[in-house]
Amino acid sequence: MLAIENRNVWSEIIDQCYQSDFYHTYDYHIISKKEGDKPVLLKYSHGNTHILLPLLIRNIEGTDLKDATSVYGYVGPLGKNIGTDFDNEEFRRQLDNYLRENKIISVFSRLHPYIANQHQILKNIGKIVSHGKVVNIDLTKSEEEQKKDYKRRLRTYINKEIKEYEIIDGACEKYLDSFIKTYCENMKRVNAKPSYFFGKNYFYELLASGQINAELMAAIHKDSGEFAGGAIFTKKGATMQYHLSGVRAKFFHLNPIKLLIDHAKTIGSQEGFTNLNLGGGLGGQEKDSLFYFKSGFSKDYREFNSWQYIVDEPKYNQLLREKEGLEEPIDRSSCFFPLYRQNMDSDDIEISEINCLSND
Repeated sequence: MLAIENRNVWSEIIDQCYQSDFYHTYDYHIISKKEGDKPVLLKYSHGNTHILLPLLIRNIEGTDLKDATSVYGYVGPLGKNIGTDFDNEEFRRQLDNYLRENKIISVFSRLHPYIANQHQILKNIGKIVSHGKVVNIDLTKSEEEQKKDYKRRLRTYINKEIKEYEIIDGACEKYLDSFIKTYCENMKRVNAKPSYFFGKNYFYELLASGQINAELMAAIHKDSGEFAGGAIFTKKGATMQYHLSGVRAKFFHLNPIKLLIDHAKTIGSQEGFTNLNLGGGLGGQEKDSLFYFKSGFSKDYREFNSWQYIVDEPKYNQLLREKEGLEEPIDRSSCFFPLYRQNMDSDDIEISEINCLSND
């Protein structure tokens, strides 16, 4: 098992995988990592079988232990020459050796709804947990077939929005800063967790990276010339991703995100992409307003899962006992993982004071 940290080596290996996405790239890991996190790409090879697993390794405060997690998005392992009868015993042995040698007691990764064989690779290594569905738009269909999948009301809204908004490239500083401010305001409005907020550098570096290939599409109100909203889409392999979006409050009544997604779908089809992933509901829920909004475009759903692996159960349970001993409540029925980090995300962070236009 090799642990790769060099950008050029990481990039060269990832590019050899047909199904990789921007979430697997070195650049996205560097952009996403927090202070103290170490991005690594684990590489397993046995004969003509290859497995790649990108991770962020984190220190566990107050101990000499570590855990590993994935970047925000859809990640998981990449495999080459992995059949349905793949025996992962040797992979598991080498993975365990690496994790234990580096005092990594647990691993968490969000899996990718479009990448085959992730379940075969991870079979009987921890557990795979379902988090609901994501909404897919099939870009191989004709424009007419795609529009037939839209809810009737959605088609009506888009026709109205075409008259109200112009879609432009929003990568210039003026519109990018407007988007960052708008995105931050939207996250505050829905009382999002701190992990959904990003500093200014995140957005600028995201759009500047050739590995990620992200585009900001901006909706400009035709009558006033004002920025109404925007959305960042990525293009990698066969898949487009609807990554982040935001709408100014004064334009909520005719939400331009509908038009932006419709526009991105058309561009993706023209450029030969296969899928546009709109993602799912908040926290994977299928009955919330976000999922309802996205499902207006398509009823083609894909499974969204995470991988949760306790490497060292005694040490994992010890951390739980220590947290509970400090009278910090833990909801053991929660699907949050690892449990000893439950509620740590929001500690000492006041959402109203977050400024996404700063570089923090």
